[in-house]
Amino acid sequence: MTSVYDFSARDIEGNERSLADYRGKTLLIVNVASKCGFTPQYTGLEALWKAERDQGLMVLGFPCDQFGHQEPGNEAEIRNFCSTSYDVSFPLFSKIEVNGDGAHPLYKWLKSEGKGILGSESIKWNFTKFLVDRNGQVVKRYAPTDTPEKIAKDLKPQLAG
Repeated sequence: MTSVYDFSARDIEGNERSLADYRGKTLLIVNVASKCGFTPQYTGLEALWKAERDQGLMVLGFPCDQFGHQEPGNEAEIRNFCSTSYDVSFPLFSKIEVNGDGAHPLYKWLKSEGKGILGSESIKWNFTKFLVDRNGQVVKRYAPTDTPEKIAKDLKPQLAG
């Protein structure tokens, strides 16, 4: 059975990182962008991460420029923006594609496990979120409009388990 731990990705510093490093954690995986109407969600994601990380939550941000060219920067620019504008301290990864032939293997798997509205696999916009349990399995997919504050209630049973 495939799990999130079977994948790796380059972090924002360019180092290959196995997601098995997060084994036993509850993950919230988000495709992020710096110039999106949903970008202020960084504040809520950071607050969620700070409030729940000691209970085992990991927020993982994957910058993506596939929606309206809303993540035009390189990794250094993205890291700087997230740090200075939103004080982001949760792990960020290098820019990836989430749809199409060039979609990162992690996102191909996430989309197949956590389908969207009407069974759609395609990511519709930035700040789509996937909740992954401590066993590395997708529990739920959230739309970009689902705020971190709304998701918090779903974290409690995952973090307790």
